[in-house]
Amino acid sequence: MFERILVAVDGSEGSKKALRVASKLQQTCGGELLLLTVFRHHSLLEASMSMVRPDDPESLDDSMRNYAREVAEEAKAIAAECGAEKVRAFVKAGQPARTIVKFGEEHKADLIIVGSRGQGDMQGFLLGSVSHKVTSLAAMPVMVV
Repeated sequence: MFERILVAVDGSEGSKKALRVASKLQQTCGGELLLLTVFRHHSLLEASMSMVRPDDPESLDDSMRNYAREVAEEAKAIAAECGAEKVRAFVKAGQPARTIVKFGEEHKADLIIVGSRGQGDMQGFLLGSVSHKVTSLAAMPVMVV
């Protein structure tokens, strides 16, 4: 039924719940589980004004990318604990909803699964949640958990 299931993970409890649902669905359907963590790219101006690790010379983008890798690896471990097989994790920079949908299209995902609430709750309240944007942009089915 679903050969490629894309799960957007951001480390939040909502995304972990979505991941657990996706892992069980993948066991039923077979196929591949694609985990995607998206971090927002910061301009040089934003990075220069950042208070993140002022004694660390690493750029803000590098810090965000490293954190996203940690989130992706944790998600991969959770999927394995849930019994999922054929799991691959990816990290991308960009605007979350558009990046998730574009990645799904590029990897021919049959289904996108996202948590209903993630790390960006305040921004979601003001601008519309990532899950809402993904459902409006995606041509493939989207499951919001």
